[in-house]
Amino acid sequence: MTRSSTEALGDRASSRHKTRVGVCIMAEISRLPGPVADLWEWQLDGSCRTADPRLFFHPEGERGPARRDRDAAAKSVCAACPVLQECRRHALTVREPYGVWGGLTEDDRNAIYLSERDREVPLSAAS
Repeated sequence: MTRSSTEALGDRASSRHKTRVGVCIMAEISRLPGPVADLWEWQLDGSCRTADPRLFFHPEGERGPARRDRDAAAKSVCAACPVLQECRRHALTVREPYGVWGGLTEDDRNAIYLSERDREVPLSAAS
């Protein structure tokens, strides 16, 4: 999912920044690369640029088969994308909180974050 795709969502994307236990959930701005065009240029080649951005972001309250089907359709766009790895790396680095990025859903990324966190726990603390 590229920045231009998220811009197409307008204010809808910004209105989805909710709080959990008093913490605002949004991309970790401090982790974003600077404004150097070379760092962002990969987004110009994203397959998602020609797709409907709503495919990559679930509407409020979407659950069950509708969400699985939409996520699967978004992932199929990502599967053929020439910049899948760059997109995935970006999403994981800045902790994109919403949407399908680099073929990973919000739940996929959260599972990765949890597995990374679990690996950081010293073995002595686990016993």
